This record gives sequence, structure tokens and C-alpha cells, in this order.
Amino acid sequence: MYNNQSEPKDFHKDIQIGGMTCVNCARRVEQALQKIEGVKFASVNLATDTAFLISEREISSQEIKAAVESTGYQVLEGDREDLSQERYKKAKERLIVAWIVTLPLSILMILHMFGLHIPGFVLVEVLGVAFTIFYCGLATIKSAWIAFRHYHSNMDTLITIGSVTSWLTAVLNLLGLPIISFGTIGAMIVTIHLTGRFIESHLRDKAAKEIKALISLQAKEATVIHGEEEIKVPLNMLKRDQLIKVKPGERIPVDGIVLEGLSAVDESFISGEPIPKTKQRDDTVIGGSINLSGPLIVKALKIGEESFLAQMIKLIKEAQGAKVPIQALADSITNWFVPVIITLAVLSGVFWFFNLNNFQSFLLKAKELFPWILITDNIYSFAVFVFISTVVIACPCALGLATPMALVVGSGIAAKKGLIIRNAEAIQLSKDIGYVLMDKTGTITEGQPAVVEHNLSSDEMNIVASIESNSHHPLARAIAAEVKERVKVEDMKEIAGKGVEASYRGTKYFIGQPDKNDEYLSFFQQGQTVVEVWKDEKKIGFIVLADKIREDSEKAIDYLKKLHIVPVMVTGDNEITARAVAKETGIDEVYAGVKPDEKLDIVRKYQGLGKKVLMVGDGINDAASLKGADIGVAMGTGADLALDSADIVIIKEGITGLIYSIKISSSTFRIIRQNLFWAFLYNTLAIPMAMLGLLHPAIAEGAMMFSSITVILNSSRIKIEN
Repeated sequence: MYNNQSEPKDFHKDIQIGGMTCVNCARRVEQALQKIEGVKFASVNLATDTAFLISEREISSQEIKAAVESTGYQVLEGDREDLSQERYKKAKERLIVAWIVTLPLSILMILHMFGLHIPGFVLVEVLGVAFTIFYCGLATIKSAWIAFRHYHSNMDTLITIGSVTSWLTAVLNLLGLPIISFGTIGAMIVTIHLTGRFIESHLRDKAAKEIKALISLQAKEATVIHGEEEIKVPLNMLKRDQLIKVKPGERIPVDGIVLEGLSAVDESFISGEPIPKTKQRDDTVIGGSINLSGPLIVKALKIGEESFLAQMIKLIKEAQGAKVPIQALADSITNWFVPVIITLAVLSGVFWFFNLNNFQSFLLKAKELFPWILITDNIYSFAVFVFISTVVIACPCALGLATPMALVVGSGIAAKKGLIIRNAEAIQLSKDIGYVLMDKTGTITEGQPAVVEHNLSSDEMNIVASIESNSHHPLARAIAAEVKERVKVEDMKEIAGKGVEASYRGTKYFIGQPDKNDEYLSFFQQGQTVVEVWKDEKKIGFIVLADKIREDSEKAIDYLKKLHIVPVMVTGDNEITARAVAKETGIDEVYAGVKPDEKLDIVRKYQGLGKKVLMVGDGINDAASLKGADIGVAMGTGADLALDSADIVIIKEGITGLIYSIKISSSTFRIIRQNLFWAFLYNTLAIPMAMLGLLHPAIAEGAMMFSSITVILNSSRIKIEN
């Protein structure tokens, strides 16, 4: 049964970060947050511009702000949707202005290249490009300066160096020095960069639509009953135990219990079932669900961050910020990427400065394939041309987005299917699963057993039901439902895997597993469960409970077999009942009468066979085995989402969620591998081409932008079939 051992409470915090542009920025912020005293886990997600903290103490906003600002970035406060809209509006305005300036400059540059020299063009170029770089691209320059001041580099460092170097060639040309002007290329670099960031931001927002849809389920305000009055108050002003009126058509603002009314409530975002559920007095309701037909008076039980929806959103954001082991290679490369590229760009410029004449024939031949290649005898100009191309082409944006974008999309789809993939490592391990070990009660069965028979007196049954009302085990809840008038019990104690004991008026009761199973064979053979009741160490009776097998269990288990995954039942129930359920659902390997501490040994046994083991349980009794398995999956409910032992939490009913988790994980990991492959391939091919003088800086910037957008679009392809 439920092991009621208290554990130190972890504190969770979700933060919006402003100013990050690449994986190096995110890594710096993450490192700073990890140094805060008491922080156990910190993850920064570039794809969503957010950070997630888990700490052993409450971390103040001032501490977080100081840590983030020490890296040069900022904590954004206020409504995220408003911040996003404001950022979107500013980016759009500067992008439009950049194109208004850059387009005419590009036309004039082309005319100039074909011999149609416009009077004063170089001066116009210097001024126009300066405006584009230092006004339209101001955010990029600020980002590069922040990185420089804090002794690191980022994507904007390369953009700034490339564009400013291009502009300086125009300045030097205006001053009469013998160097070809690449000034307009500087404007093109910034404008294409801004275009790419704008498209990228739009696609990222679109890719995160599922988590936004969840956030939109949160009500903005609630109608509180205060005496004879009904007062509208913001959601963050609600207090526990307040009475709230929910009219038909309104979202239920809190998790609570119905005190008055009868109505149909749409809980499809949890259950996945389109059919509304009838709610009446003493029924629980979950914030975010929709009241459809009649008014309800609800007593608030969980508000704010305690609510089911808030916990669900928090866990999903945590999952989106996690890292897949395969990402470690990309992170280690991007850590040194920018300084290495700048070094290669300088070396390439120096090489061509001293060897241009020796390779003119190579360039002339290459120009037949790449018409944008610069053909000139001016060694200064060509060295700068190669330097700019190499710097611009190498921005590691695609590498930085490869994993987080796939996780954002994958976790969003998982949320829609009623899953929270809390540990991203599970995504990578899912492809190697060989065995799925699953509990019976609440996993294969519905976990909502009911008392079908007992031989206790009415008074004794009432005492037993009162004792069981203090337990959270599914069987205990079924017995507790039989209480007529709750009585006060003392010395309540739960014995994991055995039962529960307590005292009533000096008499000691024990309710738990039968001492001998022989006399209950007829019940067991029907798949029913029996618990015995002992009074002062003397058996006084028994209670028979039936737990219906989930409709989807047989189909889900059959699908596991088709994937060549072996399903195994591991249950604390007796062997006859366990085998009856196993036979009906198609499970061949059964371990019955297993205590919670013994489940971990079974997990280890199957791990010793050389394949990954996935364990499915209720997240409470099975904490040790969930942690010990390669992947731990907990069957969650609206009442209990804090399942810290699990890598994956199934919110909606049924183990079909297990199949979805395997499908989503496999699809997400496949996309991550594709993203990383194309990102590495892009840089592997593009950087040498730029160093050889085969790429024009504007084409290089366009290619860089295209690689990032490709990663985002590819991530959006993650999907699963029902």
C-alpha cells in the first residue's frame, strides 16, 4: 500500500529570459543559474527563451535576476503573451525598415558592378549601411557586445564582425584606399539575418502551439461568493476554501469540490474523451475544464501553482528544457565554435592575401559553377571577401536549435495525448526498450475497484472504512467509499505491500492481504481481490473487491508484442488473480505477490538480459522500481501529478498512453538525429567552401538562415498516428 514517508520539498521556478540568440548564450545563463546556492537543477531552453529551476530552498527573484544579469542577459517580467507580441512588433518594424534601405542599395550596387557608376554612391552606401547595421541591427550588436563584455562569443558576434567589416571596406574606399567596397553586403547580411530571425521566431511560436493551448485553458478570473455578493476577482487573488460560482459556458478556474449544482463538464483536455462528465455534489472538478449546462458552486481546494493544470504546464516546460544525451556533442562543439571560426576566417584571409595570384586559375574555373565568386587582382579585397564569407556562413544556429526545437514540438504533441515526458533521456532510450514491466491495479486495470461482497457487520465495516479513508491506495479508497458515519481512529500506520493498521477505542485493527489464499480461490479465479480484516490479531472477516480491466489494455499489450517488446506483469496481488488478468490481456510473464522493494530486483533481472527496461506503475508504491528502470512511467491523475520518480507521466486514462510515449519518443529522437546530421553537414560543407573563396557573403548569410529554418520546419514534422 501507500508508503507515507515525507521527503524534502523541492521548489520549482519558471523564468522568461530576454536577449539570448544562440546556444552559447543559453549555456552561459544556465551555468550562472546553477551556481546559485541551493539550486539542484537548472535548464535554459533557447527555443522558448525560458529557464527552469529546481532548488532545495525558495530562490528569490532578486537572486535569479542578479545571476542572469551577471551574464549580460535579463529576466523578463509581465505577461508572456504581451512580451511576445511587443517583441514581434519591434522585430517586424525594424525588418521592414532594413529592407526599405537594403533593397535600393543592392540595386545600386549591382548597377555599379556592371559599370553604371552612380555619382556619390559610395557615400550613400556608407550612410545607408551604417543606418541598417547600427539602427535596424542594434539588437544584434548589443548581443555581441554583451557576449564580448562577459568574455564569450555567440552567433551575433559573427554577424556583427561580418557586417561591420563589410561596412568598413566602404569607409576605406570612400577615404581613397585601394580596396573594393563590400559595404552593401554588410547591409544584406544584417537584413537577411533579421529576416531569418523573424521567420525563425514565428515558426518557433507556431511549433510551441500545444503548450500555448494548455496555457490558454487557464481562466483569467473567478466569481467569488462573498456573503450575499458575487465578486469577480483575478485568478491570482483566489484563496483556498473560497466558494466560487461557475456559470454555464465558463471555464472552471480552480481544482475543487462541487458543493451545489448539477452540470455536464467537459474534461476532454485530461481524459481525451469528448463525452462530458456529469458533476454533482461531492464530485471533484479540475481547473481548465468547461462547465457546460448548469451553474455550479465549487469550493476551491487547489489554487495557483498547486492546481493540476499549473503542475502539468510546469512539468511540460521542465521537459522542454531538458537535454538528450546526443545533444552533448553539439553543445561541446558550439562551446568552441565561434572562436575557432574567427581563427579560421583570419587564417583564410591571410592565406589568400599571400597566395591569390597562385590560385587565380582555380578561381576562374570555379566561377563557371559559382558565378558570384569575386575575380580581382586586389589581394586586400579578396582576403576581406573570404574573411567575411567564412565568418557569416559558420553561425551555429542550426546546431543550437536542433534538439530544443524537436523537444518543444515533441513534448507539445505528448501533452495533447495526455503525456508528460519529464526526462528527455527517455526519448533516446525508447528505441532500445526490450521489456515493459507493469503493475496491475491502476495500470492494466482501471484502478477504481469497488466492494462487491463482504461478511462484516455494519458497525465493523464502518470502522474499517473509516480506517481506510486515511490511505491513498486504490483498494483503500474503494473500501472508504462504504463509510456511513466516519469515526475517529488512532495510531494509523501503513505497512508497504501488506496493509494498514490502526486503533479504535483501544482495539487494534489490521486490513490487508489474506494470510492464506486457499479459501478465496473462487474469487481469485474471477480476477477479484480479497482483503482480510483482523481485530486484536483475530480474523473477523473479509472484503471482496473487483477492478475492471481497462478497455485499451489488451490492444496496447498486443501492440507491444508487435514491436517485439515483452510485456511483464509485476503485482502485489495474489497469483491466481494476477494470472486471470494476465490471461485476459495476453501477458505471458507474471510476477505476483511482489512487495514494493522486490520489484526493483525484478527490474534488475531483466536489465541483466541486455535490453532496456521500462517500468509502469502508480508513481507511489513503485518509486524505487521506477527510478531503477531505464525508463519509469507513472500513471498520473488530476489529484497527484508530483510524481518525481517517473521519466514519463501518463495523465489520461489507459496504457495506450504508453504506446503513444514510445511512438512520440521514437519520432522525436529520429527528428533530432536528422536535425543534427543536416546541421553538421551544412557546416562541414559550407565552411571549407567559404574558406576557398567559393561563397559570396550574402549567399552565406542566406544559407545560414535557411539551415536554421530547415531545422525548425523538420522539427514540426514530428507526429504520431492514433
